[in-house]
Amino acid sequence: MPDETIKQGLAKQGVSRRDFLKLSGLLAAAMGLHAAPVEASGLPVSLNAPASGYQEQAILHAIETKQRLPVIWLEFQDCTGCTEAVSRSVSPSLGNLVLNTLTIEYHETLSAAAGFQVEQAKKDAMEKYAGQYVLVVEGSIPTDNDGAYCVIGGRSAVDILKEAAAGAAAIIAVGNCAAYGGLPKAKPNPTGAKGVWELITDKAVVNISGCPAIPEATTGVIAHFAVFGTLPKLDKLNRPLTFYGKTVHDRCLRRPFYEAGKFALSFDDEGAREGYCLYKLGCKGPTTYNACATIKWDQGLSFPIQSGHPCLGCSEPNFWDGGGFYEGQSAPLDRPTITAVGAAIGAGAALGIGTALVNQSKKKAKKGES
Repeated sequence: MPDETIKQGLAKQGVSRRDFLKLSGLLAAAMGLHAAPVEASGLPVSLNAPASGYQEQAILHAIETKQRLPVIWLEFQDCTGCTEAVSRSVSPSLGNLVLNTLTIEYHETLSAAAGFQVEQAKKDAMEKYAGQYVLVVEGSIPTDNDGAYCVIGGRSAVDILKEAAAGAAAIIAVGNCAAYGGLPKAKPNPTGAKGVWELITDKAVVNISGCPAIPEATTGVIAHFAVFGTLPKLDKLNRPLTFYGKTVHDRCLRRPFYEAGKFALSFDDEGAREGYCLYKLGCKGPTTYNACATIKWDQGLSFPIQSGHPCLGCSEPNFWDGGGFYEGQSAPLDRPTITAVGAAIGAGAALGIGTALVNQSKKKAKKGES
């Protein structure tokens, strides 16, 4: 129910008070909040308390008192990859746990209803939660020929986007298509595809870029808004610094081979088999900002470079036209020093611990323990 608190929703899943307190600390770590005092919590803050205490206290207070956050999720020119990524995150991962603090009022792929029923549900939600809901957009928006390349219920994607954005408390563009146009915008861009922030200019749009976007980056931003009522700090491309503050190269497990000057020269040579750096095979890691190397995918199982594939730079604008996937290189490097990796590593660790906590709660519930 939208009017129940986040804590009440967690309690229904069997999350104990003890695990609930642990979760507050994990959320602070996952959202990169340990370093700065809380300003938006409305709580009295002791000047003698550690910064992490500020954050955990604020998160604890918010989860206990705030209602679940309504979300309207729109899909336009997309492959549904970002929805697939979120829905296939390991369950119950921290990502899924955060999603359970929400109420998904409209989602073309996940909604049980269809046609007129689901469109009416979206309209009702926009009216009931005007100024309160989070708008998540997946897919680029075509603008040529009056938006004829993506029409839903007889209306263009541009009209649908602007209507939903008008009443949104926060707007999040998920995936490279929604953020920067993605594949549909690649030359010659026949549909006139654009990213959300090119069309919505009177409100801040958070770009969670990637193809697809890392699920925990999406849910982490939503969790930040749910807890604090504000958006996280963004870079110049409107990406959250917690997840996009460093390059893939900065935190890559193959970085030592780069430093040693050891490179794979083909996909089947000895260097490739030994796990050497993929820079000379066109890896875009040095110029790509994302948390792939630390959070990874599928509960930290792997990411493309770890699996032997060069980074394609999918979290950067115009990556489809950025020199080809298997030719060219990133900009030459001067072997910069690795810095500030703690927050991202902490986020990845928190995701794993969060999964373990909820698994533990489920096991307790089955045994009849409180």
